[in-house]
Amino acid sequence: MIILKFPEEIEKMRASNLIVAEVLLTLKEKVKPGVTTAELEQCAEKLVRKKKAEPAFKGYRGYPYSLCTSVNAEVVHGMPSDRELSSGDIISLDFGVYYKGYYGDAAVTVPVGDVSIELQKLLAVTECGLYEGIKEAQPGNRLGDISAAVQRCVETAGFSVVRDFVGHGIGKALHEDPPIPNFGIQGRGIVLKPGMVLAIEPMVNMGSCRVKILSDGWTAVTEDGKPSAHFEHSVAITDNGPDVLSKMSLN
Repeated sequence: MIILKFPEEIEKMRASNLIVAEVLLTLKEKVKPGVTTAELEQCAEKLVRKKKAEPAFKGYRGYPYSLCTSVNAEVVHGMPSDRELSSGDIISLDFGVYYKGYYGDAAVTVPVGDVSIELQKLLAVTECGLYEGIKEAQPGNRLGDISAAVQRCVETAGFSVVRDFVGHGIGKALHEDPPIPNFGIQGRGIVLKPGMVLAIEPMVNMGSCRVKILSDGWTAVTEDGKPSAHFEHSVAITDNGPDVLSKMSLN
């Protein structure tokens, strides 16, 4: 069931998502060679508690951390550890909060030091795919318009869209209907309406779209070991078009 939000609820969700954006902006600045993903986790936990909010992921279906840190071939749900980042890595930072009854959720992939031209292109295309999808989050459009826009942007550039993980609705629950694939057919799917809030999140691989889950039960990696990138925003559909709730100079 898709739950439409009243304007006052969307403003509450904006407050949640601004906390997410502030945390991600701080974490981006801390990403550098030699930093461990555990240190990024500790920073995120400290910041969210300071804001009097709750980390959305910690304890969700048993996930033990506040932050997802997915490095290089890790697609999503990478767990913080004592692993040190190295120049040339990329790291996806996926973070969510629960604040005053509503969830916020966003993600960004960050280069560590100097990265290759190929990785720069992967990040640029994945972020472009996100914004191409967001453009289609218009009243009267179909869900497939978002999915097709993401897929078209990514595949035209020679990359592949992950199909095993999708975006989602968000509100009083972290994951609500509808699921939002990053591939699909334009003009298909449910009609988009004002009041829907969607977490749109392309996950894009340099090689094959195929992924597998590691023995920890959480970390998803590319089957071929090639890098993957992930960007996400929580977006409200309004009469005036898409409203990016998690945007705060996050780009």
